[in-house]
Amino acid sequence: MEGVSPRTVRIVLAQAAVWIIWGSTYLALRFALEGFPPFLLNGIRFVFAGGVMYLFLRIRGTPAPTRAQWWNMARVGTLLLVGGVGLVTIAEDLGVGSGVAATAIAAMPLWIALISGLYGSWPNRMEWLGLVVGFAGVITLAQEGDFRTTTLGMALVIISPIFWSFGSMWSRRLDMPPAFMATAGQLFAGGVVLLILGPLRGERITEAPNATSWIALLYLAVFGSIVAYSAYIFLLREVRPAMATSYAYVNPVVAVILGVTLGAEVVTGPVFIAMPLILAGVALVTLAQRRPLPVTVVAGNEKKLGFAGAIRRR
Repeated sequence: MEGVSPRTVRIVLAQAAVWIIWGSTYLALRFALEGFPPFLLNGIRFVFAGGVMYLFLRIRGTPAPTRAQWWNMARVGTLLLVGGVGLVTIAEDLGVGSGVAATAIAAMPLWIALISGLYGSWPNRMEWLGLVVGFAGVITLAQEGDFRTTTLGMALVIISPIFWSFGSMWSRRLDMPPAFMATAGQLFAGGVVLLILGPLRGERITEAPNATSWIALLYLAVFGSIVAYSAYIFLLREVRPAMATSYAYVNPVVAVILGVTLGAEVVTGPVFIAMPLILAGVALVTLAQRRPLPVTVVAGNEKKLGFAGAIRRR
């Protein structure tokens, strides 16, 4: 397009990738679960994505992490990918719809604002208002049909962003390698933990997964874990943090639309009431910050950046 700079085009493409790809990963998880059990699914996905990123970075000359950094990445990766993504996947395997799960996970910035108090930064008045509004949305969402039929699924979807939020905040205090290497290490280490825990909880792949499951798995590994995250890192460097983290508002909408149109999911009234409440709460918390959201600080810290900055689901 004449008059539009290459940088602007890259920003638009990166923003679209983060909005659409991360919003679509919830439905992709549901399709992948047709052939893979939850932990093994994510373990394969993250080991592949992390391994590819690690090899690429090493070939380009990025120094290898130290032993201490690997230990830190393993701990954070376990919180984020096992406690965060893994629990959401189990919830979807139990029958929680992808759009409903994405709406619940949208409350993650609210949990981060609350958990930041453990590190001495308690919410201000507007943030408390945002927390009240957002959690009112979570309570409303609990009335949705999927949650009424699977109490465990509801609990897992609500607990999952707490693990993710705590891991995100904790990662800021740990020694980590540079941005992309930290991400690669957390993906790989967290994936290994998932591959170990899967069989321990009785997961087995008893028959060959169908083509849909393999395609969904490949999509999650390549696009969800590599492409979209790289786009997110690019946005953090090129645009305002509020714009880079706007995925928190868009992903649930994308997930609900895709779940209803492509996944034949049925959402009830509580979802349409809860979504505006949760997103309004996130907006209030965001506006109340005099600096970027804690999750943005995690993602933007070049020395300590890891998968903590992503959302999703990722």
